[in-house]
Amino acid sequence: MNNEKVIGWSKHELAARVAIDLEDGWFVNLGIGIPTLVADFIPDGREIILHSENGILGLGPKPAPGEEDPDLVNAGKEPITLKPGGSFFSQADSFAMIRGGHLDATILGAFQVSQSGDLASWKLPNATLGRVGGAMDLTAGSKRVYLCMQHTTKKGEAKIVEECTYPLTTPRCVDRIYTDLAVIDVTEEGLIVRELAPGVTFEYVQKYTAAPLKLQLEAIGARQ
Repeated sequence: MNNEKVIGWSKHELAARVAIDLEDGWFVNLGIGIPTLVADFIPDGREIILHSENGILGLGPKPAPGEEDPDLVNAGKEPITLKPGGSFFSQADSFAMIRGGHLDATILGAFQVSQSGDLASWKLPNATLGRVGGAMDLTAGSKRVYLCMQHTTKKGEAKIVEECTYPLTTPRCVDRIYTDLAVIDVTEEGLIVRELAPGVTFEYVQKYTAAPLKLQLEAIGARQ
């Protein structure tokens, strides 16, 4: 895919697409990477309380250049803003929220995800570095787990597979997958494509997916 014409959603368009499906009043954790961009695209008039595992509730969009506060960062050490009413607390309290089942959704990246919703997100094969970190708690404790990622690796290898070959973070935890090519639900009947990015065909998505897909399109935000 890396040698072909670039199609599908950009990273910012992908983040905006994910934000559409977040419901009013939800508490949502944003993982490191593309998921952090979701904070910039929360729909007007919808209150989504964003959580960061380093001990923050009420994250806002990224600050304007020159207005960064070095003491105000997310779990990925990126500068953030705080919405009115936002709060700070210890990391112990943060994980008590996570483990207590108080998050409505967690949005994460992934190295691999299987057709049954197994998630591998912490260590690449032969890599000397890698830690499960908070992802294990987030995927086990959140009511919903959404992945937000590129559809393939930089080498064009499929990230969505029949069975993960990388070390697992959590088995059978993923509910929905958002990639630059499509929105895909993980169901008991298999992987179901609910939406295609502009200019992308179902056949193209299947070509770069190492697991069988089914096509059942739905209107944007239909699950709200």
